[in-house]
Parts: sequence; C-alpha cells; structure tokens
Amino acid sequence: MRIVVLVSGTGSNLQAVIDAVAVGDLKLEIAAVGADRPGTYGVERAAAAGYETFLVNFRDYAVRADWNRALTEKVASYAPDVVLSSGFMRIVDEHFIDSFVGRYINTHPALLPSFPGAHGVRDALAYGVKITGCTVHIADAGVDTGPILAQAAVEVLDGDTEESLHERIKVQERRLLIETLRQLSTMGVPSLPQR
Repeated sequence: MRIVVLVSGTGSNLQAVIDAVAVGDLKLEIAAVGADRPGTYGVERAAAAGYETFLVNFRDYAVRADWNRALTEKVASYAPDVVLSSGFMRIVDEHFIDSFVGRYINTHPALLPSFPGAHGVRDALAYGVKITGCTVHIADAGVDTGPILAQAAVEVLDGDTEESLHERIKVQERRLLIETLRQLSTMGVPSLPQR
C-alpha cells in the first residue's frame, strides 16, 4: 500500500508511522509527505527519514479552488492507494475528495460525530464530558464527517487542561492510526460508492 501523508504541523502521528515502517511493524510505502505551508516540522521529520517531500503553499494561490486543484494534482502524481491527513489543517474541496474518494483518511482528537472541527479537545472540555477520545475515519466533503474506521476512548481527568488531555489523546491516536493502517494494508481500503 502506497500512502501520501499531508501535514500542517509537527507531524507526531507521521513520526509514529515512519517509526512503525522502519521497524517492519507496518508494511506500507510512504511515497511522499506534503504540506500546505512552509517550515512544518512534519516535513522536516520526513526529509530526515529520507522520504520525498513537497509543498503546495496555500498562500501562493489567490483562489482556494486553484490551491485545491494544485494539491490534488501533486498528490495524484504519486499514485497513492491512501492519502493520510495527519494534522493537516486545511479543508479540501470536493474535487480533491472525488479524486481520492474512499481513500482519504483523517485522524481527529474526539469521538466523532461529537466535537468536530479544529478545537475538538477544547470543545469536549468545555462541554464537560467525562470520556472523549480519538477517531480515524474516511474523510468526505464535510468537516470531520465520513465513515468511521476506528475509535479509542480517553478518560477526562479532574484538573485536565486542554494540553494535558490532548497529550493523552495523541498517545491513543498514534496507536489507533498504526493499527488502522496495518489493517488497511492487509485487508484493503473499504469500497465506498462513487459520488
């Protein structure tokens, strides 16, 4: 299974994938790692591990649709079986989704469908839930919607801050992502109806 990984930040989930591939725990090929902005640590991690990297800078495009088309073309050039959004903080449009329908995988730090969006951990704390967690799902044109592949629960502790809770969620998110990618690499990506 060939994957392209998209990052916007530090790439801690990406590092877990790189490490699992390096020790033979995950049998897949990382074709490339791309970012939407320059200077991401995730791209630096990938380059240090010897993987090809690319940048499709969101700020280089006056029209969002043009950026989406450029990103779609760049990702497609690697012929991935799966595209992994690993802390990729840009919403892609339907052209991108249609190009990789059923193959665009996302991680989210909440138990979807609860607390979608960029602030899932903060929103869970504000709501007062006692259990939150993380989700790996097939992304569609919505915000943190699409078929759920796997979830893991994380208890909210008394005195938790957004940072402390998010760190515990990230531990489970990395484990869940590796398990999900392992299953996909052996069983394949589930077939979804074409849009």
